[in-house]
Amino acid sequence: MAQREKFWLGTPPGPPPEPADISKPKTIAESAVTTSRPATLLDANGHGNVHGGVIMRWIDETAAMVAVKHCRRPVVTARIDRLDFLAPAYLGHLINIHASLSYVGRTSMQVDVLVTGEDPMTGEIRKICSSDVVFVALGEDTRPTAVPPLAPANQEERERMERARIRREHLKRIEEELKKDEPAFPSPLP
Repeated sequence: MAQREKFWLGTPPGPPPEPADISKPKTIAESAVTTSRPATLLDANGHGNVHGGVIMRWIDETAAMVAVKHCRRPVVTARIDRLDFLAPAYLGHLINIHASLSYVGRTSMQVDVLVTGEDPMTGEIRKICSSDVVFVALGEDTRPTAVPPLAPANQEERERMERARIRREHLKRIEEELKKDEPAFPSPLP
């Protein structure tokens, strides 16, 4: 079995899907995804709410769909820049995960995620949490590969993309500062 065939194992029979053309910018709307899931007993924590780890998994899965739709390639989660829980998600409620791109680098894509909980009996919608997740696209050799640029459709998206770019630059500076002060840890392996 060829490397590409192994890499795309699990896709429908036939030739592997074609990656997105990296010379053609794509819009935020082209890859945005919303998923909805009922919160059941299988998702519960000891307090009778949805376990935070379950929500984290749902965020990662939905955000990955956004990244895959943008580049039409497999992706891996590179980092979760932030995950802010604001309110509990209740069992029996519908959990909606709204995800869309806010920044695209050469091989990476930042996905902004908003999670809401909806009471199906009253229609009340509450903000549960928000997150920024970064993915890296993988080429046929399973190494990082280029992705299409992101094109704003309007001024609001242009401003959103600029805020995400500034936030990314700020995080890079913080990481560089932290590395300067970080002690070298010896490997626990012999």
